[in-house]
Amino acid sequence: MKGIWAATVATLLLAACQPVGVYAPPLPLPDNIAPLATTVPSAPLSSENAARNFVSVVARIEPVAEAMCRDLNPRANCDFLIFVDDTPNSPPNAFQTVDRSGRPLLGFSLALIADARNADEIAFVVGHESAHHVAGHIPQTQRTAVTGAVLAGILAQASGASPEGVRTAQQMGAEMGARTYARNFELEADALGAEIALRAGFDPMRGAAFFDRLPDPGDQFLGTHPPNVQRKETVRRVVASLR
Repeated sequence: MKGIWAATVATLLLAACQPVGVYAPPLPLPDNIAPLATTVPSAPLSSENAARNFVSVVARIEPVAEAMCRDLNPRANCDFLIFVDDTPNSPPNAFQTVDRSGRPLLGFSLALIADARNADEIAFVVGHESAHHVAGHIPQTQRTAVTGAVLAGILAQASGASPEGVRTAQQMGAEMGARTYARNFELEADALGAEIALRAGFDPMRGAAFFDRLPDPGDQFLGTHPPNVQRKETVRRVVASLR
């Protein structure tokens, strides 16, 4: 069973990124928010400008995210390793996971970095992914996946299912368990990620404009992502409360 739910959880977490509240750590808001451009580019930046933006963003976001992580989770590993996934033909994607030592890993594909229209969009995405670790979403997802797998397996056995049927039920239970709080986790990461971006000197509202270019998942049953309009509203509320 362990192998089944572990593989399922890993797949769900790496496929992409999921409010419970807004954290207000004892960190001062920046005196100068990054200036806003009067126009937003309608096309992706050049590779050179996109790479420059990413390096600059990481240098400002990482210390803020790590400080917030240490304040919220004193016992957690808050030494983020942020890297670029340069897999050929990889689609725009960002993900967070941990290595065997528990060190948080944040990965961003070249396509996502190149698709960003400005530094604020990159900052919001980096803040969002780091927020997943700060909020402890991986262990929470693992626990609900295990619970789902165990319960489904027990029910399958009680109904007289074959060993193969029990394994299938466990896999489905693990997937449903992992998805239980997926949308809430995305919204929580949006809220916390917006705060991280703001405290690093970026504009989360401008950054969240990338939702306008994403397919809207709507309000699907057991969907992993909430509607885009709900996510943008979450960011708006956070920014309004902090400013």
